[in-house]
Amino acid sequence: MSLKSWRELPTGGVILEAGNAAEYKTGSWRAFKPVWIEERCIQCLFCWLYCPEPAVKVVDGKMQGFDYDYCKGCGICAKECPEKAHAIEMVPEF
Repeated sequence: MSLKSWRELPTGGVILEAGNAAEYKTGSWRAFKPVWIEERCIQCLFCWLYCPEPAVKVVDGKMQGFDYDYCKGCGICAKECPEKAHAIEMVPEF
C-alpha cells in the first residue's frame, strides 16, 4: 500500500471510517524526528502517554523506540520526557 498524498486525504483530515488509524501513516509529514537514547530512559512512559499518534513502541511495559511510520515529529514526547532523563532528542529529519 502506498502512502496517500495530502490531496488524497479527506478535507480537514476527517476520519470517515471508524478503526482506520492504522491506515494513516503520517510519518512523511515531519521535519524533525525524535531520537531515543535508551541508556538515559527511566521507563516513565510519559512519551507514550502524551503521544497523539501510535508512534511510541512499548513492549511488556517498556519503551522500545519509535514507529516512524506514525510519528509526525510534533516533539511532545521530547517535551514531556523528564528533564533529569532527557532521553528523547528532536533532530532534523533531513
